[in-house]
Amino acid sequence: MSEPTDGAVLGDLAETDILARIFPRLPGAAAAIVGPGDDAAVVTAADGRFVVTTDMMIHGPDFRLAWSTPYELGWKAAATNLSDVAAMGARPSALVVALAAPADWPVAAVESFADGLREACDALAPGCGVVGGDLSVSPVLTIAITAFGDLEGRTPVLRSGARDGDVVAHAGRRGAAARGLRLLFTEGVDADGHPDAERTARLRREQPLALAAQLAPEPPISSGVDAATAGATAMLDVSDGLARDARRIAEASGVRIDFDSAALGDDPVFALGGGEDHGLLATFPPGAAIPDGFRVLGLVVDGTGVSVDGTAIDPAGWDPYSGWDGSAG
Repeated sequence: MSEPTDGAVLGDLAETDILARIFPRLPGAAAAIVGPGDDAAVVTAADGRFVVTTDMMIHGPDFRLAWSTPYELGWKAAATNLSDVAAMGARPSALVVALAAPADWPVAAVESFADGLREACDALAPGCGVVGGDLSVSPVLTIAITAFGDLEGRTPVLRSGARDGDVVAHAGRRGAAARGLRLLFTEGVDADGHPDAERTARLRREQPLALAAQLAPEPPISSGVDAATAGATAMLDVSDGLARDARRIAEASGVRIDFDSAALGDDPVFALGGGEDHGLLATFPPGAAIPDGFRVLGLVVDGTGVSVDGTAIDPAGWDPYSGWDGSAG
């Protein structure tokens, strides 16, 4: 087989050759005793427990290649899983990454994907890295990540611990990712409504921050440990919007979450319904010191569901692909 060039695609190389090009780009994990190269990794868990979560991203319903670069896909895949670990009050320790890509996908794209993974870990969760995974071929680009976290002796923060009188607070952005997605659906498409790479490139030049909030979010990962240390009674990752995710805490805890409209910002509709910012929504006991980075948004009260200023709302939340027509883009 000839030596790969910058223009090589996955079908040109053996799996071992591709992995040899990816491994140097991946982040190492401080908790790894045995990393990539054996049949499985060995990762430390100081107190015998660890947090684990997994998530998939599939071309079409979860992302569009006309909108996202391979680097952004690596970044977002890491960020969304790191946020789930943080929501348990754990410190992210390791990722296992599986990638199935078309045979004609450029090797350079896989390398860029690995760069996104590395730089997301370095920026959001220093010390967390990739300890293994799998590489395969598929006509549909598919990413699957399993993330692990270290509780460091703390009790995990669940959704079911909120109590009447607790303070409701949020860390991270509210509605920014949804604004970016709306921009893509309205201005990043062609005349037939299909995702368009050329129009998206123009948006990147004109409104880079708006798109970055959706395509490469920066969740407040370290705030998860801060919240747990401060005594958070319940917490979750806000992936589907404040209203929908607050309802999950409310249902799990048997309480009502009441938001203060004045605390929701200039656009409560986006704050309550926009998803994919991957901030952290937490509840704290009355009188607790709210950690830096969190903003108080309301209270836990007696009752059920979610309300704003005491008036019940329908937490429809965010589901932009519910009407997806099969066009991947």
